[in-house]
Amino acid sequence: MKEVEVPKDYNHENEINWQATWQRMKLYQFNPDEKRPRYIIDTPPPYPTGSIHIGHVLNWLYMDLLARWKRMQGHSVLFPQGWDCHGLPTEVKVEEIHGIKKNDVPREEFRQMCIELTKENIQGMKTQMQRMGYSQDWNREYVTMTPEYKEKTQRSFLQMYHEGLIYRAVHPVNWCPRCETAIAFAEVEYQENETFLNYLEFPDPAGETGVPIATTRPELLAACVAVVVHPEDERYQHLTGKKVQVPLFNREVEIITDEEVDPEFGTGAVMICTFGDKTDVTWVNRYDLDIIEAINEQGIMQDVCGKYSGLTLTECKDAIVEDLDKEGFLTRKEKVDQNVGQCWRCKTPIEILVKKQWFVAVKQMNPQIIDAAEGMDWIPEHMKTRLLNWTGSMDWDWCISRQRIFATPIPVWYCKECGEVMVPSEEEVPLDPTQTQPTKPCQCGSTEFIAEEDVLDTWMDSSITPLVIAGWPGEEYQDLFPATIRQQGHDIIRTWAFYTILRTLALTGDAPFQNVVVNGMVFGEDGHKMSKSRGNVIAPEDVVEEYGADALRLWAANSVPGSDVPFAWKDVQHGYKFLRKFWNAFRFVNMHLAAYSANNDVESIKTTLKPLDKWILSGLNQLVGEVTHTMDDYNFAHARNRIQAYIWHDFCDDYIEAVKYRLYTDEEGESKQAALYTLNTVIQTCLRLMAPFTPHFTEEIHYYLEGYGNAKSSAENDNVGELDKTRDEDVFRSIHQETWPEVVQDLVDPVADGIGQLGAEVIGELRRFKASRKMPLNTPLKATTIYSNSPEKYNHLLTLEDDIKGTMRIEELMVSEGKPDVREIVVEITPRMDKIGPEFKGQAPVIVKYLQSHDPQEIADSLEEDGSIDIEGSLITADYISTSKELVGRTGEKVELLLLEEMDLVMELVI
Repeated sequence: MKEVEVPKDYNHENEINWQATWQRMKLYQFNPDEKRPRYIIDTPPPYPTGSIHIGHVLNWLYMDLLARWKRMQGHSVLFPQGWDCHGLPTEVKVEEIHGIKKNDVPREEFRQMCIELTKENIQGMKTQMQRMGYSQDWNREYVTMTPEYKEKTQRSFLQMYHEGLIYRAVHPVNWCPRCETAIAFAEVEYQENETFLNYLEFPDPAGETGVPIATTRPELLAACVAVVVHPEDERYQHLTGKKVQVPLFNREVEIITDEEVDPEFGTGAVMICTFGDKTDVTWVNRYDLDIIEAINEQGIMQDVCGKYSGLTLTECKDAIVEDLDKEGFLTRKEKVDQNVGQCWRCKTPIEILVKKQWFVAVKQMNPQIIDAAEGMDWIPEHMKTRLLNWTGSMDWDWCISRQRIFATPIPVWYCKECGEVMVPSEEEVPLDPTQTQPTKPCQCGSTEFIAEEDVLDTWMDSSITPLVIAGWPGEEYQDLFPATIRQQGHDIIRTWAFYTILRTLALTGDAPFQNVVVNGMVFGEDGHKMSKSRGNVIAPEDVVEEYGADALRLWAANSVPGSDVPFAWKDVQHGYKFLRKFWNAFRFVNMHLAAYSANNDVESIKTTLKPLDKWILSGLNQLVGEVTHTMDDYNFAHARNRIQAYIWHDFCDDYIEAVKYRLYTDEEGESKQAALYTLNTVIQTCLRLMAPFTPHFTEEIHYYLEGYGNAKSSAENDNVGELDKTRDEDVFRSIHQETWPEVVQDLVDPVADGIGQLGAEVIGELRRFKASRKMPLNTPLKATTIYSNSPEKYNHLLTLEDDIKGTMRIEELMVSEGKPDVREIVVEITPRMDKIGPEFKGQAPVIVKYLQSHDPQEIADSLEEDGSIDIEGSLITADYISTSKELVGRTGEKVELLLLEEMDLVMELVI
């Protein structure tokens, strides 16, 4: 092979240069004309905040792993990237930046401010995504705020409108007073908090006993339209049909019955207000009750509230409770836990207001949505249950109109004369009805129109992404639809997943994707959800700057779909350490691969493989099969961990150390060539297995391994970026253009697995012995004998003799059946002067001289046999001496014994 000098250290800053190279090579560009099997990813279009967060890293890593892996398996992969631009956060940020409110400037001017900020934010996030090494085809980028995308959104609106799946109606809607807009149920989050349950007395107009009511929302008394009790509640049966007065407001309301009332909660009597919650809406519709609008769009009490008019909800609540107490209507208060619906964007508690809004007929589509969801593969399977549960709980249709500015306009006008809804033709969109007029008069003859100023929910944009990336509404979209996979977070199952299934079914009759892979959320090192207030937010760019994108990718890959993931710096550091270890191993191997020719007769070399060669190659091919299987199962963590364990321990720690003696020989014989073939095969295969996980690192090793670098430039400059400028990319073939490895069945050898593992254990134990004695690993051992009681292991050890002897530099190695013949001898006698001196006084020097001049073993034998020694009349027992002992073998030389209990082996060492 070509000799190339590899830099001493791996420089993760070179990642940027590889990213530039891939872009110039158009490595990830999708070609719809290719005949290869297609793999289409319905990529989530993130909201352009200006920077990606650690959750994005996890989300996009899953998609990138699949995209890279499928390309290597021979698929033509469509991995686009989009941006879901519209929404309130951008409007709020624009107001903050410019010190204005949205209505302070013309709508179009405000919209342009939003567009400029969004473009800037997109560029920032795009740069960060590219820095992570994600392999999107940026030629397939889509942006929901562009005219091209708005055309598709408005066409989809018109198609569903004409089919009766979109309609306009007066209906209670979830309303955010802070955002001043309607929101869908899917955009309502629930927060547990503590509040007071207020017990009130609703007096009887005739002066008889009234009805006790318990409520957490006394501020809605002005909107009370009835009192409801359970029909079987004996406490109130005699009051059915009678009337009571609303305290403070002196308005009479009727007492009605309904089985949905819980007699055990509060007093068992409930006031119906318009509207406190969804149940109020149900009862108002069921019993045709009046609607009193007590709250306006900003959350301010209206004139119907009397003296409380103009107060905020909180102010009104405090004032009413105070007045109820003063007037004697408030009998008691108790603390209760409350589940409060709030806007998912700004966290403001929502209200239910009656508004004329646009809706999608969700309930009409629910059976089809359920069937479609059942036909998809969900990973993990239980995530499908979340969608089905949400589908089954839908009480209201999807409100799609929003009272904002920065969004896709609703393409509708209303005839000023008769109120008829006017819509454009599909050929006329995109358009903004506030900027244009219909091209034909109303059927009543009028040519004056009122433009719809409401805009579409941003999910109306992003819920058609599988169609958009396929080229809808052009007929060719069917070639790329449905998508192979939708990968997303579990937090948007009830929004993005649900709405996408609904919309594609409505527009095409088909499900949008075949597989749904759901990732978990990322938590801080403290185990809590990341938030600035907790101070546990990790910025991806900080991690990448210190350890590189590939180390962060290794952290993210150590996870499985559906499970939440805690971030840990130590895990990133461990991944970085692994990359450096592999780099150092490759650098060592590469110095020797110059002596190996890729043109060698591989089949001939295979016949000369030594036991450890067969072991590492058998393990390699089992690894290929296992990783392929786990990638098929989306078990990225298992794949990543198996690759890492094999390279780190089996290859680097065991195999490379075991073949060094074969590499450092001057002889270019079969043994050396077999070792070089094995080293080259393992590295080449492992690079391809690692490529989806660590694209930059594997590309750089591949670059040197294939000899694209030259010794001079490599020696002078560790920065591959300099080489990029002169690299002929027509010649250079990326690791990401290689094929995914396949299992070579004739190299899978269970017998070799056992032999190799035995050899690795023996060599490992000898290495640990040298390390414990602080002996350099290349220090020769005079002799070693390995004993085994197993005939099978005995024969295996005979085949391993050369590797064990050569690796551990053993001058004489023997393998023997049975057990070692060793004995313990006394090699030194030390007189105990603390006892000899005081007892024998002047005779002590004679005793010491005798003990130091005679054979230690003979003295020990005499003491064991006679119990004492007579030294010129002084009887010395074992109590007067201490001994030092050592083991000797059958030759009489000092030996060390190493026990390998799990392998049932004993090693006798002569140092």
